[in-house]
Amino acid sequence: MKEVKEILLKAQAGKRVTLDEGVKLLASNELLPIGKVANQIRERLHPDNKVTFAIDRNINYTNVCEAECDFCAFYRQQGDEESYILDRDEIFRKIQETIDLDGTQILMQGGLHPELTLEYYVDLFKAIKERFDIHIHSLSPPEIIHIAKQSDLSIKETLEELNEAGLASLPGGGAEILVDKVRKKISPNKISSSEWLEVMRTAHEIRMKSTVTMMFGNVETLEDRIAHLIKVRDLQDETGGFTAFIPWTFQPSNTQLEDDLEVMGATGFEYLKMVAVSRIVLDNIPSIQASWVTQGAKIAQISLDFGVNDFGSTMIEENVVKAAGTSYRVPLERIVELIKDTGRQPVQRDTLYNELREF
Repeated sequence: MKEVKEILLKAQAGKRVTLDEGVKLLASNELLPIGKVANQIRERLHPDNKVTFAIDRNINYTNVCEAECDFCAFYRQQGDEESYILDRDEIFRKIQETIDLDGTQILMQGGLHPELTLEYYVDLFKAIKERFDIHIHSLSPPEIIHIAKQSDLSIKETLEELNEAGLASLPGGGAEILVDKVRKKISPNKISSSEWLEVMRTAHEIRMKSTVTMMFGNVETLEDRIAHLIKVRDLQDETGGFTAFIPWTFQPSNTQLEDDLEVMGATGFEYLKMVAVSRIVLDNIPSIQASWVTQGAKIAQISLDFGVNDFGSTMIEENVVKAAGTSYRVPLERIVELIKDTGRQPVQRDTLYNELREF
């Protein structure tokens, strides 16, 4: 307890927490003191007593994926009777529905399809921008690397062409844990941690913003989790391009890891501690997002007292976590109610955290 207190006093004073100190915080059971300091840091960064959120939709344009990650219940092999690629009319219909609900962004993510090249995405994004005034926040780093390889282009060339076609920012998916020994266990066919970071570095260099995620609660250690945070913090020192950090818990149902006794998922207690430690370690990332999609509305609400300042989004549609047996739905009215119940001001934002309206 004394050691944890000293680390928290250091963080309170605005000094940077080291990897070893971050591990000690995660290893302790001092949830409330850790949460208190995380909340103080949140208040220092966001003194206006507001909690932001976006109105958006996840459009999973295909579920065909060559990566075949052990933790994923969503993917299908090409030719499987449940495999699909959404046609443009269906994509356009989903976007129009989003706009009709005051949505401002679409998050298009899918699998690593062996036949989809850069031309497919460029044509699709151009068609979307010709028809709709909406922010395209899409394609995680594994997809960017896949598209670059399919088209025999560099990461920068790929991002520049996609950006010109309408891709405005990148989601932080595919990060999982940015430690290669973990990645080799749960996603051996996916990109390395250095490749993930290089995609984000390059995106930031061409002035595209992005978010960053962490999926925890499978085979990683506490040290792996903090190493992930440190790598993210180091890149943010270099580029300043991350807008938000989104930690979420592994959902084992329907995955190849479901019966692995070493993989227990993560409790609400662990989730709250993780978001609080994230707020303390990531002193250079403006926002920490709640993950109601994996934790449910009440834990997400409680996280607002553990360093979280953003409720994520309404997520009109979500299929990947749902495929793993977790299906929380939190409509706009409920998000507003949950935020107000904490005594804070709900504010709709856009992808780049510009405020749009208060509730």
